[in-house]
Amino acid sequence: MSWVAAVARLRARREPGVLVTVATVRGHAPRRAGAKLVVGRTETWGSIGGGNIEAVAVDRARELIGAAAAEPESEPELMEFALNDKVTGRHGVQCCGGAVTVLLEPLPVVQAVAVFGVGHVGLELARILARHHLDLHLIDTRPDMLTDERLGVLADAVAQVHVHHTPLLPEAVLAELPPGAHVLIMTHDHAEDAALCDAALRTAGLGSIGLIGSSAKWARFRQRLATEGGHDAAAIDRIKTPIGISGITGKEPATIAVSVAADLLRSFERDSTKGQAETGQAVTGQAVAGQAVTGQAVAGQAVVGAVRLARASDALTVA
Repeated sequence: MSWVAAVARLRARREPGVLVTVATVRGHAPRRAGAKLVVGRTETWGSIGGGNIEAVAVDRARELIGAAAAEPESEPELMEFALNDKVTGRHGVQCCGGAVTVLLEPLPVVQAVAVFGVGHVGLELARILARHHLDLHLIDTRPDMLTDERLGVLADAVAQVHVHHTPLLPEAVLAELPPGAHVLIMTHDHAEDAALCDAALRTAGLGSIGLIGSSAKWARFRQRLATEGGHDAAAIDRIKTPIGISGITGKEPATIAVSVAADLLRSFERDSTKGQAETGQAVTGQAVAGQAVTGQAVAGQAVVGAVRLARASDALTVA
């Protein structure tokens, strides 16, 4: 399998991975610059030359994959390897005689967004979100909203676009969405919106839930969700309405779409920053603990040295 197909497979499975590339080669090496290896949680595809280089790169790639949940936007890394018999690597010796630099690029699991209702606003929103690395789900009960001609504006999408025509129960799609998917409800039918709000609150594992509409609409929905749906206040508060940036008040579909998309992307950045901060705190804690252990070790060495000196003075041992 080619590395391109391997990356596509990980993307389709929504699994993190790392793309490993031989960046530079000086002298003799197992592979030329440009050779690639794709590393998943349990599988690899391709090769950068085998031996210690590849084994160490795979080890580090799997460490990056393991940290992906806490730090989804981790930075690429460079690793350097000297290939001579004077260097013993973690997985053996490679004595080709050259030197190799390897680039590790994390392949994170992208965000998933589901837009329920691909009307005027929904289509404008899809056009914006499709320009980003997302899994974008478009759901509508009306077949004329999902024709090839109408969705042709998404032909050059960067996102992976998934179209769902659900003539009867659009809320059934909620159970099919990937974990953490963000839901935006903006259908043509308030009854459909209400059913989707109720079903979204009952669906485990979703990300944020947003509802388009006025304060009067939300007041009615909130009462129904409590009295008819049986949801408590904390659960109902998971639904954000109105959606978008509060300072943008235009009513045009494209204006609303820009506002909603900007707010959603800002939440992605906020989540990423939060994850990095939590990771940083954990690393700092480990470093402080490590310093304490190091201090204990130094103190222990001092005690051992003192004992040796005392023994030397008594002619018991020579340190």
